Amino acid sequence: MRFRLPVLVSLLALAAPAFAQEPTFSPDAIRADVTFLADDLLEGRDAGTRGYDIAARFVAARFAALGLTQAVKDSWYQPVTLALADLDKSAPAALTIGGQRFANGTDVAIGGFGREAKQSIAAGAVFVGYGLQSDREKIDDYAGLDLKGKFAVALSGSPVGMPSEVGAHLAAEKALAAQKAGAIGLITLPSPSLLARMPWDKLRERSNDPVVSWIDGQGQPYVRTPAIRATATVHGPAADALFAGSRGSLAAILKQAGKKGGRPKGFALKPLVTLERASSVSTAPSANVLAVLPGSDPALAHEYVLLMAHLDHNGVKDSAKGDDKIYNGAMDNASGTATMLAVAKAFTEGGARPKRSILFAAVTAEEDGLLGSQYLAKHPVLPAGGKLVGVVNLDMPILTYDFQDVVAFGAEHSTLGPIVDRAAQSVGVALSPDPLPAEGLFTRSDHYRFVQEGVPAVFLMTGFAGPGKAAFEHFLKTQYHQPSDQIDLPFNWDAAAKFARVNYAIARQIADAPEAPCWYAQDFFGDAFAAEQPKAPMPK
Repeated sequence: MRFRLPVLVSLLALAAPAFAQEPTFSPDAIRADVTFLADDLLEGRDAGTRGYDIAARFVAARFAALGLTQAVKDSWYQPVTLALADLDKSAPAALTIGGQRFANGTDVAIGGFGREAKQSIAAGAVFVGYGLQSDREKIDDYAGLDLKGKFAVALSGSPVGMPSEVGAHLAAEKALAAQKAGAIGLITLPSPSLLARMPWDKLRERSNDPVVSWIDGQGQPYVRTPAIRATATVHGPAADALFAGSRGSLAAILKQAGKKGGRPKGFALKPLVTLERASSVSTAPSANVLAVLPGSDPALAHEYVLLMAHLDHNGVKDSAKGDDKIYNGAMDNASGTATMLAVAKAFTEGGARPKRSILFAAVTAEEDGLLGSQYLAKHPVLPAGGKLVGVVNLDMPILTYDFQDVVAFGAEHSTLGPIVDRAAQSVGVALSPDPLPAEGLFTRSDHYRFVQEGVPAVFLMTGFAGPGKAAFEHFLKTQYHQPSDQIDLPFNWDAAAKFARVNYAIARQIADAPEAPCWYAQDFFGDAFAAEQPKAPMPK
């Protein structure tokens, strides 16, 4: 059938929105979601509590209203049973070093351990520098040292000047490196740079919190390093006691470590070390909240893009200073969850469905160690033949200013990089390098659990251009993990809508690209976690 030109133009104009309708992002809708999720009624959304469950019901209801599909049969939820290991206060934990006993909460910090109810572990100790090991990077702080049946004693973090994401990864794998070397325990010495960011009082305070994991198929609390049976952090006199009579002093080691490229060498320590603790384990049910938007292309719909945000925060703590004891987590991470919901709405209202399928996930227990994401990564919910090809993670954007740039953690490791660049440019936002390399942010959020399973991932942070640096640093100093992270912060809701638009553009381009994301050849993370996967040439 033929039409005259004016009629054809009119028909095409009417049909166009069905194929490519530009989505809208409502600042007011994002504000409404953040306001509910950060309300006192939810009591800080601590994983395994009623407040978290209310938040999970809210997200599931939103998924249903958007017309999304359940990823788990007949449910919006992937159950995750959490194990909480608490120290037995009737038998106080302690670390004895060379006959000198240091009670937990003084110059040592010891947490609970869920796999052994009562422990008294005595062994020699060996200083292992930073305790890093990587064949690819030709790093082995354990070379020439006998760790079998001993405690490894390691500086926190990684050497000054090491590429931030590589250093963050190697630092996160210290227990694995210690286990590989034959150690049975790991004692951490906080570096001056760590203490500058988190004073000893705060590090020590953490030992009062339960150590949380998830229950594995054998009914045990899951750990990646089962041979590491004892861990502790030491400071001050306890740290000095470890080096008593040894060939090197702690002061000299810290001085060397403070220099760019400083790599203190390891050596055996003289004192015998004994760790004593008793722990009890309780369980708490929680869940990841999951939904799917099926892809439109039969050839690509079996490939999935994961868009995720952690739903939990830190609950209620009697130890909080002042009258407010509720850690509402408005920025961390009600804002990320609200962004995910805004992007999900954009996908369902954007006319043409994406070619690849989108898996949306609000995950539990990020604040307890990236646990919900780890469970999802190790227990995929995709149907037979389904493959996860890329991850976009939404965690704690600072939305108190009109950001002009973003930091895309992980983008440079895979072909996600050009996608992120194009998406940012489409919204008029620049890409900037990591302004906080010492924080090791690449390994500290949920996307990293999927990187460990070989999946390319990206995590966006609002940038430091213009007022960004001052706003970000102010939040980290005064509101991060504090009761003051709540809805009365000076949110810029237009910036929140812009952040959703950037992340939608990224996820949309991944979903519609002819090829799935691919690690670059000779990239550190691609080599470490996806050695057998095809690689793309590293851009020049």
